[in-house]
Amino acid sequence: MSGSPELDPQPESDWERRQRLAAVFGDVLPEETSDDRPADSVKSDGKGDDWYRDQVPPHHG
Repeated sequence: MSGSPELDPQPESDWERRQRLAAVFGDVLPEETSDDRPADSVKSDGKGDDWYRDQVPPHHG
């Protein structure tokens, strides 16, 4: 592929271009973000702020 549209014998279709880019870069954005979900449906991994504060080494205060 030369990268130049003038030299390509047959330009790729839109779906072929999207498929090629998805194969290289993957999905950039998630299907659903936390802003799309109600606040009460947030998945918790059990590591709240208190857990992170407890993990700070003593010399980091």
